[in-house]
Amino acid sequence: MKKTIHFNGFTQNSVAPHSTGLWKHPADQGHQHGSLSYWTEMAQILERGKFDALFIADVYGTYSVYDRSHKPAVQRGVQFPMHEPLLPISAMAAVTEHLGFAPTISATYAQPYMLARQLSTLDHLTEGRIAWNIVTSYLESEAVNLGLAGRLPHDERYDRAEEFLEVVYKLWEQSWEEDAILQDVLEDTYINPDKVHPIHHRGKYFQVPGPHLVNPSPQRTPVLFQAGASPRGRDFAAKHAEAVFTKHHSLDSLRKYSQDLRKRVQKQGRDPKEVLIFPLILPIIGSTEAEAYAKYEEMKGYVSYEGTLSLLSGHTDIDLSSYDPDQYIEEMNTEAVQGNLDLYARDPNRKWTVREAVQNHGLGNGAVKFVGTPEQLADQLEEWAIEGDVDGFNIAQAHSPGTFAEFVDHVVPELQRRGIYRQEYEGNTLRENLFGKGRAHLPDHHPAKKGSKELQEASNKR
Repeated sequence: MKKTIHFNGFTQNSVAPHSTGLWKHPADQGHQHGSLSYWTEMAQILERGKFDALFIADVYGTYSVYDRSHKPAVQRGVQFPMHEPLLPISAMAAVTEHLGFAPTISATYAQPYMLARQLSTLDHLTEGRIAWNIVTSYLESEAVNLGLAGRLPHDERYDRAEEFLEVVYKLWEQSWEEDAILQDVLEDTYINPDKVHPIHHRGKYFQVPGPHLVNPSPQRTPVLFQAGASPRGRDFAAKHAEAVFTKHHSLDSLRKYSQDLRKRVQKQGRDPKEVLIFPLILPIIGSTEAEAYAKYEEMKGYVSYEGTLSLLSGHTDIDLSSYDPDQYIEEMNTEAVQGNLDLYARDPNRKWTVREAVQNHGLGNGAVKFVGTPEQLADQLEEWAIEGDVDGFNIAQAHSPGTFAEFVDHVVPELQRRGIYRQEYEGNTLRENLFGKGRAHLPDHHPAKKGSKELQEASNKR
């Protein structure tokens, strides 16, 4: 049986979010990201291509590590301006039937009671097409702008995220029984109050009595995405995630990551295959190989070097303004995004100079580039899916939404012809499209399901 490949589109509610400087490309429409038509067109393109979801990255602050100033990032439009990721989703859902939506919301700064309400509401409005990309925030500017003295240490961010998930799990999975809504006109009873339970959570970071404000949505808990690359981040993903987002330059690196993550998943008592792995790629497509590489060179010409220095400095928490461009990036640990640093500092296949890292990172946010004809891209995708033991790919953009449209129009039909990509969506909810029809809810052995019966019994005794 051939392996079926899944795809998510990768974007952000900003100008040229993951290809720094590509707002200058004549075909790029990223400057329209403040309009609903920009988002509805993107969603319709991805649904035409039978993508699982639109993955919307986000940060709360400016990139101000480089040269100790926000000005270089602001001048070059480096993920600035940055609009809110949740608000376009309802409009996109209204013009699609199957495409899912995976907004990024930080477990470092959000409040679980509010987030649970927001995502439950969206899961109702989309009829079960919502995911949550769980992140722990890394920018110092985020912490300061949100009223804190400074960024939380790396491991404490994960401590808070663990308790955060404990709270939202109780709200989503345990607070409401499935048959709580009665709509009994004769008895003047809309809801049976004995079937709606406070959660009485008391922890180190959160005190949440509950109950959840929203009745169970089609998926109850949204599909859980995560992208931690550090050992702590991988353990967090192995325990909680249903899908992980990762970046690698080589098939060998990806294979090692997949092996490591699946071992961690198994140690958590879960089936290693129930966590889907999505590496990031940037496709550049031509009718001939020569045409594709000519497009690649053209795209590189639009990349902002200083803008990417600002981006990579923010990602790694290293002020690259003090580095010689030909200096090698050395192995080290960071309180920011360890995975983005390890792309260049711990690449087993080569050493990267600052200049080389910037040139790579500026186009597709450090994604590996698949360059060639539709047939050549299909070959690469199939090889990486099988040899790298992954389940699909997050597709980055050079220019928006043209990169998505080219991929949908030229690569998707080739994959369908080979029988390794869906012809139609399998289910009604996002979780069903990822895992199979009839699997709209989390499996019973997932941590979110633990304690449901006990909470209900304890609540009824109070």
